Amino acid sequence: MSKIGVIGGSGLYKIDGLKINDEVSVKTPFGKPSGRFIVGELEGKDVIFLPRHDVTHRIPPSYINYRANIFAMKKLGVDRIISVTACGSLKEDLRPLDFVVVDQFVDRTNSGRNMSFFEEGIVAHIEFSHPVCPQMQKIVYDAGKSLNLRIHNGGTYINMEGPAFSTLAESNLYRSWGMDVIGMTNFAEAKLAREAEMCYSTLAAITDYDCWHPTHTSVTIDLIIQNLCKNVENSKNILKKLVRLMPEEKTCSCGSALKCAIVTDKKNIPAKIKKDLDIIIGKYVR
Repeated sequence: MSKIGVIGGSGLYKIDGLKINDEVSVKTPFGKPSGRFIVGELEGKDVIFLPRHDVTHRIPPSYINYRANIFAMKKLGVDRIISVTACGSLKEDLRPLDFVVVDQFVDRTNSGRNMSFFEEGIVAHIEFSHPVCPQMQKIVYDAGKSLNLRIHNGGTYINMEGPAFSTLAESNLYRSWGMDVIGMTNFAEAKLAREAEMCYSTLAAITDYDCWHPTHTSVTIDLIIQNLCKNVENSKNILKKLVRLMPEEKTCSCGSALKCAIVTDKKNIPAKIKKDLDIIIGKYVR
């Protein structure tokens, strides 16, 4: 039976209606995840939930252990991940309190975040032109539309470093590039999920217009928190609906992303790497 992973962003530290069966700590070859994983049932489906910043919001975007979070989801049997994230808007028609089902990413991080399971000893090149699962993208969008929320199907998420918000020059630059929303976390998750052959989709909840907009020349945490609280309730409703809509059958190719991606001959892959990455690469290198 398919397990759905939910990664909660700022403000989303619990899911209403989730019947909690367990809370587990997961060991990974990449260190500690953001916190304990909540294992439960929502709308009759198995759901595993993790707040990416921890429930106390103690981990800034640049210091999240993305590899551990995604690896642990894989280890717990998750094969689909929906990521809920707060973001700023870079376009007039994408208004605060709207939602965007992101379908593209541009990376502008610069602190050397670990975004791959494949390091020295094994090389793999995944196809990543379309970084989110098309089947999940449609389900997330349909869930939001069925609730009569303002939700946009498709958009490019530019991943900045943070934790500071953009300068005005940066905000205008990203607008000139045609970017739609801006955030600090989701690019690494999307790339790692693809390497782990897991479906991934982003539900971006807009909290502000970033600093380019005449009415938002100074992005304040007070404004963001106010809109976060409003968006979180709608995010929870979307989650319930999309979990209910999620079919068992997959129509995507996410589950075979590594089929032709590993270029290192399996005879030359160190035994430790084979052991550490067994749940990801085992079927290809045994």
